[in-house]
Amino acid sequence: MLICGVDEAGRGPLAGPVMAAAVILPKEYTLKNLNDSKVVSKINRERLYREIMKQAVAWQIAQATAEEIDTLNILEASLLAMQRAVDALPVRPDLALVDGNVARGFSVCCRAIVHGDALEPCISAASILAKVARDDVMRCLASQYPGYGFERHMGYPTRLHYAALDALGPCPAHRRSFLRKWECRQKAEETAASSSRDSF
Repeated sequence: MLICGVDEAGRGPLAGPVMAAAVILPKEYTLKNLNDSKVVSKINRERLYREIMKQAVAWQIAQATAEEIDTLNILEASLLAMQRAVDALPVRPDLALVDGNVARGFSVCCRAIVHGDALEPCISAASILAKVARDDVMRCLASQYPGYGFERHMGYPTRLHYAALDALGPCPAHRRSFLRKWECRQKAEETAASSSRDSF
């Protein structure tokens, strides 16, 4: 039976796509320190990224864009990216093991596994591919949209990122549905500043 692991990276950021990967590992593989991408160092992630691609029976990476996230919501966009990764595999798996508690809409039999990225090696491998691929995309977006620091925070909601938003406003890479609180604060500050000017 061919089993593929499926995972995503980038559900929480304010900008950029959500990336997903699907990986079918051979029965025997040599991937030292394979684990959930969140607990693997950057150096080891990048090493494992290359080794997974060499050793895997098949692998694929896909994404859902910021626009799709705004249109669908982050859960549906994450599922879409994962479905795309599985569908693009050059070898059709018999079963997809999906990290998390939701697995639906796949073209193959699937099963959700909570904390699967720490429990199933094939899901761990998928988490590594998705994370490294997403970081690469964010570095490209940093060149396309300078000033936001995407290469440093990868789109996550950090002080640096919010400071850049305050100074520059959103760019096309931002998920507008994730900026509602920031936009409300901006409007409140503009209203307060306008009221202050009017009082003089």
